[in-house]
Amino acid sequence: MRALTKTTAAAGLELVDKPRPTPGPADILIRVTKAAICGTDLHIYQWDRWAQQTVTPPVTLGHEFVGVVEEVGESVTTIEVGMRVAGEGHLICGHCRNCRSGDGHLCRNTIGVGIQTDGGFADFVVIPASNAYALPDSVSDDVAAILDPLGNAVHTALSFDLVGEDVLITGAGPIGQMAAAVCRKVGARHVVVTDIDDLRLATASEMGASMAIQAGEVPLRAAMAELGMKEGFDVALEMSGSAAALTDILSTTNHGAKVGLLGVFAESALVDLNQAIFKSLTIKGVYGREMFETWYKAVALLNSGLNVAPVVSHHVPLEDYEQAFELMIAGEANKVVLEIGT
Repeated sequence: MRALTKTTAAAGLELVDKPRPTPGPADILIRVTKAAICGTDLHIYQWDRWAQQTVTPPVTLGHEFVGVVEEVGESVTTIEVGMRVAGEGHLICGHCRNCRSGDGHLCRNTIGVGIQTDGGFADFVVIPASNAYALPDSVSDDVAAILDPLGNAVHTALSFDLVGEDVLITGAGPIGQMAAAVCRKVGARHVVVTDIDDLRLATASEMGASMAIQAGEVPLRAAMAELGMKEGFDVALEMSGSAAALTDILSTTNHGAKVGLLGVFAESALVDLNQAIFKSLTIKGVYGREMFETWYKAVALLNSGLNVAPVVSHHVPLEDYEQAFELMIAGEANKVVLEIGT
């Protein structure tokens, strides 16, 4: 089969021929139809410091994917051949305290599909049957391919009461855009999104942001005044991995505000934590999805009218992967979906 793989400890990827994987007794084999490129994949492609510390080549990338079940292991009873499924990309140990307490998303031994083990940028991928999410017909393949990042947005946003609240989202990447749509859908009053990319800000506006503003150019205080905000943001979602954005959050949130941190920082962030202390902020780090409550909520939101289709900007055949990554590096693409199978 074809597999887009990090073959060496250097920048770039290779499309190689690999044997089709065989599912174990509790696994399923998925014939992948579509897969989406994530910021994590870009880090690995560029082979930055985070990637060098996290990834051991060779490994096939891809943790956002949808496909059809081709084969099931002998002990699998909940998933059948022919089902259309998406894959939860976090493989948990099942025996640590959090796993045994029903909090698998907090597993300290988590392994990432497409990061530490072979992923879905291939014709076939094997995952545990327990990591498969069977899809209703109402969810298109395009949207199914991005249920993983939508789950990140849903998990982060729904960590807090949003009804009638003023929300700041720093970072208008695909997850920030979808978070804006989620906040609007569940009843936030104002949703302000900041970024440095005009294309992404335009998509954030299309997704429901009250204001989408250039970070560093339009003062947040001015935006707040224009919206009639008198005190500060009630909820802030950091999705950029920028220390400057985190500083904006600390300075513009109201006393007692709730802050969700999802963006990954390339370097240590130097910020004034005294503001968090004196404002009595509640800060929550978010990694991935709550398994599987977030999946159910994300699909329920989609079935009740949430529209995340504008997030996908390009479709590229798997063999043209270089073009896909070049579009992302150049800032000309939002979410790129790789067309892999039929």
